Amino acid sequence: MSDDLRIGVIGLGLRKNLATAAHRPGRGSVVVAVADLDPAVRATVPDAYEGAVAVEDYRTLLDTPDVDAVIVATPDDTHEAIACDALRAGKPVYVEKPLGISVEQCDTILRTAHETGTRLYVGHNMRHMGVVRTMRDIIARGDIGEPKTVWVRHFVSYGGDYYFKDWHADRRRTTGLLLQKAAHDIDVVHWLAGGYTTRVNALGDLMVYGDLPRREPDTPRPDGWLREFDWPPAQRKDLHHVVDVEDVSVMNMRLDNGVIAAYQQCHFSPDYFRNYTVIGTEGRLENFGDRPGDEVRVWNTGPSGYRADADVVHRVPDAAGSHGGADASIIGEFCRFARDGGVTDTDPVAARMSVAAGALATRSLRDGGTPYDVPPLDPELVAYFASGQVSPRPA
Repeated sequence: MSDDLRIGVIGLGLRKNLATAAHRPGRGSVVVAVADLDPAVRATVPDAYEGAVAVEDYRTLLDTPDVDAVIVATPDDTHEAIACDALRAGKPVYVEKPLGISVEQCDTILRTAHETGTRLYVGHNMRHMGVVRTMRDIIARGDIGEPKTVWVRHFVSYGGDYYFKDWHADRRRTTGLLLQKAAHDIDVVHWLAGGYTTRVNALGDLMVYGDLPRREPDTPRPDGWLREFDWPPAQRKDLHHVVDVEDVSVMNMRLDNGVIAAYQQCHFSPDYFRNYTVIGTEGRLENFGDRPGDEVRVWNTGPSGYRADADVVHRVPDAAGSHGGADASIIGEFCRFARDGGVTDTDPVAARMSVAAGALATRSLRDGGTPYDVPPLDPELVAYFASGQVSPRPA
């Protein structure tokens, strides 16, 4: 009999690749059940995951004794309710980022995990991307000294299609793209810099997509959605019927260890690119691409004029699969954690802190750039997750 971890997947939409990465019959994990509201999606389950059952109500999936662990990949505003139900059902749960769309939602999920003792994992897969791990290794070796500032530029060429033609454009579902889209990058900033954001301010606007043609409510997305892309941006049409999130934003952060960081996001760029710069006391690193075979360059001699060839060039390691192999890696870590517990590269507290920074930055940009302090997390929860989600024994 196979000892595969039996996984239930809740939500089989844009992050279907997580389910695909988890379905490895005879190799550690297998998808045995899928819950999705869309009957057309449920109809695809038997062919995609042999032997899996498809149900409409996720609670039916949680009641299934054959399900050992759960992946939650539903829209962001549903994460709190579904994750808490899964935790109360005693199912180790993977929540796709962001953990929630508010600080309060995140804290409720963390508190429920603590109270139930059920293992919680958050899908910040960029911690498993080769480019991020390469940058972290460079910093950990001391090649650029002590990090003092981190800058991130995020050009999102497909943003008008991916984010403004569906529910992501509705702030009731996401809070805003400075949280929804940036949660990964804020988490990486924290990971590379070794601290969490304590104070933020931001500016942003809905510059391009606010006045473009929208679909009527309950109208399906266009047939060629995510296969055919409109250009230039002002020619886009068939947007979601609610568009009230910003399509450009800039965010400044002060971390608890003194590091100053900045993040910039634009959804009408002609190209898709994510660029990190980390400057330390003895050098600078910058990534040139984020896929296998791309480069992270290090300058740690000087002073000089700009030198494109850098002092040291590191190649991003080869990896197969979606997101540069990160999805398979993070699912493997989740399955191990669901079975055995232990230390993981992802961290529910870090996930909460990235949401908190993004949420307060969104409040700032909608309040004219007013600075806001990020609320701290309950120290009891900090201690619980720092211990590997093991409650301390009474003295």
